Amino acid sequence: MARLEEIYKKDIVPRLMEKFNYGNPMQVARVEKIHLNMGVGSAKKDPKSLDVAKKSLALITGQQPVVTRAKRSIAGFSLREGMRIGCMVTLRGERMYEFLDRLLNLAIPRIRDFRGVSDTGFDGRGNFTLGLREQFIFPEVGYEDVDGIQGFSVTIVTTAKKDEEAKELLASLGIPFVSS
Repeated sequence: MARLEEIYKKDIVPRLMEKFNYGNPMQVARVEKIHLNMGVGSAKKDPKSLDVAKKSLALITGQQPVVTRAKRSIAGFSLREGMRIGCMVTLRGERMYEFLDRLLNLAIPRIRDFRGVSDTGFDGRGNFTLGLREQFIFPEVGYEDVDGIQGFSVTIVTTAKKDEEAKELLASLGIPFVSS
């Protein structure tokens, strides 16, 4: 069992049951999946940049990414339907908890001039999206592995019905929120 999952079951579930007056531990919100998405705008001119992005996302997650394609043509962006424009990974189970542990304890502390995570990333249904500007905050990715800086988004999908419950869950897991 992952270290963060053990902390969730032993410490966080009883604390959230008490705070929100739940009668059953199954009512407590939990992290369902983590979705990582890396859009590569330069892939239409340089197809190799998508391969580099796939490699870095695979190093970060330990799972092979899926290439995403354009759903429709957009003339203003010189985009044609079916063009390869990014890659994504969905993590569940033990890999999800391992990634979340590495994100919170290794990657976020390595962000330069970090003052906390903004709490504006909630969508109204208990899911939280965090945008990261570079992949080098993860120790698995070295400067020699990739050509340039590439940002990506991390969406944490929870079973919470309200943003308040999801924020309390994620803060208990260790995300340092700052009110904006």
